[in-house]
Amino acid sequence: MGVILDSSVLVAFERRRFDLERLVTDHNPAAISAVTAAELLIGVERADTPERRTRRQAFVQNIFVRTPIIPFDLAQARLFASEYAELARRGQLIGDRDLQIAATALSMDYEVATLNIDEFQRVSNLRLVDVSGYRVS
Repeated sequence: MGVILDSSVLVAFERRRFDLERLVTDHNPAAISAVTAAELLIGVERADTPERRTRRQAFVQNIFVRTPIIPFDLAQARLFASEYAELARRGQLIGDRDLQIAATALSMDYEVATLNIDEFQRVSNLRLVDVSGYRVS
């Protein structure tokens, strides 16, 4: 079983607050969803200085080179719709991007590594990695 990396752990890794290498070693293979790739690219586009943009771009490119990117396809769209309807019935909707990431993980029978536990734990049958041991002070 593999793991889908949420942008929260990738950003924490960039800030030297997360041991991504150990997580990936412990939960292999690791991948990111196309939605996570978009979230990282949004971070590049929103950089407030040219230096920060250059640094973020290099970081994101390194992630893209080293980590498979799973596309969001019709199978994931079906899971997304089903999970969205279930969450809506329970009155526990989460953000669309998080739900797309969850649907990607569910479609592959992967876990999700995230620091955003509150949102992702609402998705039925989604397995989350306990990332507390990978945080760096």
